[in-house]
Amino acid sequence: MAADGQEKAAGFTMGLTYAAGALGIGLGFSTAFSSAPDLRWACFFAVGLAGILSFVRHALLNRGDAARMGWDNGRVNPFQVEVGLANLAWGALAVVAVALSWGLAVYAALFLVFGFYMAFVTAFKALRSSSGHPEEWRTVAPAGAFAALLIVIGSAGMSALP
Repeated sequence: MAADGQEKAAGFTMGLTYAAGALGIGLGFSTAFSSAPDLRWACFFAVGLAGILSFVRHALLNRGDAARMGWDNGRVNPFQVEVGLANLAWGALAVVAVALSWGLAVYAALFLVFGFYMAFVTAFKALRSSSGHPEEWRTVAPAGAFAALLIVIGSAGMSALP
């Protein structure tokens, strides 16, 4: 697939990632602060599906995703593929955890892992933006908001543990 076709596919996959993340965050907030929170399906969507879709975008559609972000160097960037594999690791773990009903502690921990990752990504984007890459500013607020929401839900889940 040519880079321009990949860029469209990466953009579409990014939209699906946003939708999965939003659904998971919505499900998480609907239960996280209840007396008996159940983050199972929230974890499946916000961490599992969003992580797997991020893998597809970063690793399988890497040239198009790089072009979408304004980082295309004309070739495959192995580090971007590694980032995709990290996304796949927690995404796959979240799907397995949900399938095997591993419980609130694991779901909450997965929210926290993804949340801390996104917080560090946000910090990186802000630093990069302030040092000559102003195109990054457009992604700082959404990434930061997603990070904060993941961390709040994960923390609420951990706080509910006996």
